[in-house]
Amino acid sequence: MWKKQLLSTTAGIVIGAMVFGAAPAWADLPVVDFGVMGLLQAAQSALTNAISSIGSQITGAVTKMETSVSSVLRDGFTQNANYAKAQVAAQQQIADASNTSMGRMNRDIRNSQIRDEQTPSPQACSALDFGQALQAAAGQSGRVATAISNVMDPRSEGGPGTPAYYGAAQSAAASTQVHLSRYCDRREAEAGLCTVSNLPNGDQRAASLFGPETLDGTTGVNAANDFATNLVQPIVPAALRGDQLTSVTGQDAAAQRRAYTARMSLARNALSYAIAVQTPAVALTAAQKQQMTDQGLTPVDTASWFQAMNLEVSRRVSTVGWAASLQSMPPASVNREIALELATSNYIAMQAYRVQLYNASIGAAQLATMAERQLSGPVMMPSPSIAAN
Repeated sequence: MWKKQLLSTTAGIVIGAMVFGAAPAWADLPVVDFGVMGLLQAAQSALTNAISSIGSQITGAVTKMETSVSSVLRDGFTQNANYAKAQVAAQQQIADASNTSMGRMNRDIRNSQIRDEQTPSPQACSALDFGQALQAAAGQSGRVATAISNVMDPRSEGGPGTPAYYGAAQSAAASTQVHLSRYCDRREAEAGLCTVSNLPNGDQRAASLFGPETLDGTTGVNAANDFATNLVQPIVPAALRGDQLTSVTGQDAAAQRRAYTARMSLARNALSYAIAVQTPAVALTAAQKQQMTDQGLTPVDTASWFQAMNLEVSRRVSTVGWAASLQSMPPASVNREIALELATSNYIAMQAYRVQLYNASIGAAQLATMAERQLSGPVMMPSPSIAAN
């Protein structure tokens, strides 16, 4: 720079002298040393080269630094991206493992539910056993009722071989004989007619029929049947036979006797049904006997249809085991238990409907008897009157 200023100054002086025509003094003339000028030019060139070299080095250093920073940043971003990808992959693996675990758990839970829903509960097995026992007892009760009717209907009709066939006196004597042989009381024993029985007056007491839920074997069935006989028809009227049936009066009497016999048969049939359903008919299981013990009853080996039905109904009301099983039942078992209870209710309703048929028939017979009594009075016929013309 100083060289350029020196050249400028010299040039200015020369130009000024030329313009203004002044003759410079020899002392004022510039002194030019061409050797120094070379040194100055060399120094300037070296300085310029040094500055250029320094600039190049700085530029290279900056460029290298930029390249290094870019590389570091790129490597850092790449590493962060790798970390992010690894994190995403790890999360996916965790999610897959969680989904697999949850799927297996849900499958196991569903398998357990299916198993529990398909496996019948002990209460269902007990209900099935009770149902079979009820059906067997019902069939046996029907046969007992038929057997009683086959004996009592001919007696009421005064058929051959029955006491009434030979007259009402024979029927009364037969009734007295049965009473003294089976149901002698203390008064009759003191009179010397018989020996006091284990069931004194058992043929006159309603407890013989409606006392225990299961009648005590043959003795209990006979006592219930004899009570029904004394209740409905203790003495049978004499049978109409021989010449009594050939006359017009005898035929009218036979018609009334048939109406009487039909009504007695209906009454006896209703009572025979009550006897039959309480007749020992089915063997009880150990669970049923234990239930009777829990209810304060005396366990029996063979029970009636009526008692078996009572045990089946009360089992769901007072049995602790059934209540505990109900608490642990899955929904499907509870639904099956409800279905079994509805089936039991329908079965009881059907039996109640049968009894209602008996009651309706008896009501019809009573209505017919009332109508017959109203018609039995004298019939007043209008008397003809002759009007005078």
